[in-house]
Amino acid sequence: MTSVAGGRVDCLDGLRGLAALWVLVGHAHLLTRFSVPVIGDPDLGVDLFIMLSGFLMVFHYQRRRDREPWEANSTWITFWVRRYFRIAPLYYVLLVAALTLGPLIYNARMVIDGFNGVTPQLAERYLDSSLANYLAHLTFLFGLSPHFAYRTALPDWSIGLEMQFYAALPFVMILVGRIGWLKGLVGAAVVGIAIAYGLGKIGVHFPMPTFLAYKMHIFAAGMLLAGALRTDRARAYQFAAISVVLVLAPIGGEHDLKHEIVRVVLVLIFFAFIHTHRLPEPMARIFRPIGSWLGNGFFHSLGELSFGAYLIHLMVMQPVIAYLIQTTDVSNPVRWALTLAITMPIVYGLAWVGYNLIEMPGQNIGKGLTKPRASA
Repeated sequence: MTSVAGGRVDCLDGLRGLAALWVLVGHAHLLTRFSVPVIGDPDLGVDLFIMLSGFLMVFHYQRRRDREPWEANSTWITFWVRRYFRIAPLYYVLLVAALTLGPLIYNARMVIDGFNGVTPQLAERYLDSSLANYLAHLTFLFGLSPHFAYRTALPDWSIGLEMQFYAALPFVMILVGRIGWLKGLVGAAVVGIAIAYGLGKIGVHFPMPTFLAYKMHIFAAGMLLAGALRTDRARAYQFAAISVVLVLAPIGGEHDLKHEIVRVVLVLIFFAFIHTHRLPEPMARIFRPIGSWLGNGFFHSLGELSFGAYLIHLMVMQPVIAYLIQTTDVSNPVRWALTLAITMPIVYGLAWVGYNLIEMPGQNIGKGLTKPRASA
């Protein structure tokens, strides 16, 4: 397996960083109308993020379960506090920025949509600075509402989804502990699929798959791959096969042949990186050095900046593209390249500032609040 010394899987840094970069590059493709298969689809990058999240939550649980069992209420509180302070501080700062800069970003988007000849984005997505919208986002409840789920200039629909996953995780893990990995996680995924299907039948539609039911099967696939770390080789392959089946569920995104193939490939590549020791040796010799490379210093930094880069990039990218449309006369591929050349340094520079001044202090507060108190 890729090194897990110190409780880390080295390749996860690189995969997190590449997932955020995939989303950024994909949005540049969509907004400049430069079409390239797969890398031009940011939704697939988000699915990789979701699978990684499911994996990481179970991976860390397995390390801590002896001292932090889910059956203890204190474990739930500790988990939720840590997760809240991992996500909320930077998100809140950027939420205020997005709602404050909403008119500017909306004007840029109107230039882009008009130039591309597509249906304009709804104004309320950028311009709703009402107290209700703020409260929905500050409480992370916006993902439960079709009305508020897609109502800022941030790509934060997946953040609300992530927080729902954190809220549900203790219950899912208790279920897994009682009935087993396969029954528990497949059951949770099936319940999600049934709920999503039922919502469609009664006419409830979300503008993006912000409700956990639409993506529980992707989380469950990542969770199964983590659970497979403590099984034998045959069972690990069984878990991987079921993960492949789960990601093919026809909800929560595009499901044409291309998307389904890519999702299957993502599962198989992810499995190969984290279960390298279980691969046939010729394959292991390919994946082992790549996994180590994805854990080097550059990719570690890229992974650490992934959350900030993911949240920030559209606020920077849309004004940049609008400016290029208004001031240059170039082809779509050139506009795409210029967009990335201008946007990426700004986005990752701001992400670095946010990581050091907001994310890390926030994480330290969460760790401090949940640190076991020494006995008197």
